[in-house]
Amino acid sequence: MLLPVLLVGLAGCGSSNSSAPSSNSALDAVSITGDVGKAPEVKWNGKMTAADVQTTTVTKGDGETVNQGDLVSAQLWIGNGTSQQKAYSTYDQGGAQTLTLNDQLSPVIADAIKGSTIGSRIAVTAPADKLFGASGNPQLNISNKDPILILIDLISKPTPPLAGPKGKAQPAPSWAPKLVTKGDTVTSLDFRGTPKPDGKLRSAVLIQGTGKKVAKGQTITVNYLGQVYGGKQPFDESYSKSPASFGIGTGQVISGWDKTLVGQTVGSRVVLAIPPEDGYGKQGQPSAGIKGTDTLYFVVDILAAN
Repeated sequence: MLLPVLLVGLAGCGSSNSSAPSSNSALDAVSITGDVGKAPEVKWNGKMTAADVQTTTVTKGDGETVNQGDLVSAQLWIGNGTSQQKAYSTYDQGGAQTLTLNDQLSPVIADAIKGSTIGSRIAVTAPADKLFGASGNPQLNISNKDPILILIDLISKPTPPLAGPKGKAQPAPSWAPKLVTKGDTVTSLDFRGTPKPDGKLRSAVLIQGTGKKVAKGQTITVNYLGQVYGGKQPFDESYSKSPASFGIGTGQVISGWDKTLVGQTVGSRVVLAIPPEDGYGKQGQPSAGIKGTDTLYFVVDILAAN
């Protein structure tokens, strides 16, 4: 599907269906071409001005409608309307991301996606503070005053994740800490009696899932809990929030996850011991209380792979 964005309106080519409102004047600053599902070609015609959030369906897909609570596999492209440069693109970062249309998702993105159809390309223009808050996004070289262009390609509706691990329980290895649970939820790790880390990357299956094997490049949905060796509390966990989704085997997460989760089966519960070189390195992660010498232990429930 090919859809060039002209200076004022939107025009479709070939068999594409398009929405062509004239109200989004911020799009006057760009021309966008390319097929949905492939990296867009964005040409800047001038400095963008965006006083508020505006959403335009560039290409209307003919797939299923995305509703509240749905999972959607999407590619995102973000451009800075001041510098007229690409700031970020999932097309450069290993592939589509799985988003859950819930209250954890940015309202700007959620409002743009809700009610749209798979196969669509959506353009959102907004001042940066509406998307990133008062500080903008320094990591992307975006100030809070910059106008932002976001392109969202809706690729598919992935298989919904399992509610929890599903499979046959396996004996825990001697190197693994005990899981502290409340019902079906993992709340912490108990290191009493756990031998000191030996510097090796380790993984073991506690529940052998009955689903398909996770392949490199897929987006997996997991519940997880992480705790440093000897720590009394987790430094991060998703069980009390919502499952997390990310690409696996492509460098989007610490290398210890990439090396151990590819090849596991959906439905599995896996325990990991990750030395610093496969975690956050010598610098650690000070904001999470992780030192450069800490071995990280995780329990990961693999709920879906798409």
